Amino acid sequence: MSQKYANYNTIEKFLLCETPDTWVNVALENIELMLLDHAYCEMKAASSAMTYIYKYPDKHDLVIRMSKIAREELVHFEQVMRLLKKRNIKYEPISASRYASQLIKTARTDKEGRFIDALIIGAYIEARSCERFAKIAPFLDNELQKFYNGLLESERRHFTIYLEFAQKYSSSDIYNDIKRIGEVERDLIL
Repeated sequence: MSQKYANYNTIEKFLLCETPDTWVNVALENIELMLLDHAYCEMKAASSAMTYIYKYPDKHDLVIRMSKIAREELVHFEQVMRLLKKRNIKYEPISASRYASQLIKTARTDKEGRFIDALIIGAYIEARSCERFAKIAPFLDNELQKFYNGLLESERRHFTIYLEFAQKYSSSDIYNDIKRIGEVERDLIL
């Protein structure tokens, strides 16, 4: 990551707010729903990574990294599926939250802007996932605590990868784009 963006080297510095404690309380009261949502999010994350492969085949380094991310997200999906099975929770589709769809609405409409904003949005989604996993893990049973703590490094790495590619492929500085999207992300969380 460029020196200019070294201040975003931690998720805590990148996100404009913490997840409220009320989210933790609601999630703890609805573990089954949390796990179902998590499975859906991992599947969607893999799909999003695959989209970059299809849409930007000329960006070889991006294609290779997104291929790795897609595989890793699918492994996480499989891990959540095993947890669901072990806990006798039926896997079924659930409604997507408005979080990602509202973030996507902030993307610019020109080709480069849409691409760069999508990468920044990906960074926010990965960062928020990491922050939430770290926040809820101490309150979970041992199995789930170990699982969620085990995901932190990959979520952090994905956050960094998305942000690095946004800067690499942008023809201009991305600071204002990070700030613009971050303000929307904060408003969705609070």
